[in-house]
Amino acid sequence: MSLTPNAIMKLIVDAVQDKKAYDVVTLDVSEVSLIADYFIICHGNSETQVQAIAAEARKRAHEHQVHVRGLEGTDTLRWVLLDLGDVVLHVFHRDDREYYNIERIWSDAKLVEHI
Repeated sequence: MSLTPNAIMKLIVDAVQDKKAYDVVTLDVSEVSLIADYFIICHGNSETQVQAIAAEARKRAHEHQVHVRGLEGTDTLRWVLLDLGDVVLHVFHRDDREYYNIERIWSDAKLVEHI
């Protein structure tokens, strides 16, 4: 059984929150982009935390048979991107998140509320 994009998004949000990711923001980009349905954006305060957040997300994806299409940025741990097809996770180092400010770039996307 494959998970819906919404279920994958929730799975990954739970994973990053379990690793104490900061300022988790989910954007529904389905109406403004062909790239994915959701972008999940968060940050860690150190390279170690960035690595732990990305590793946990990848682990949860594998546990639920969600195909990881790509993983970028693990060499520097400043911006790690985990491509899960309809869901893309961006894990920034705190200093780099503000610089790239991808929430502003995708400001036309809808913000997803997490309870």
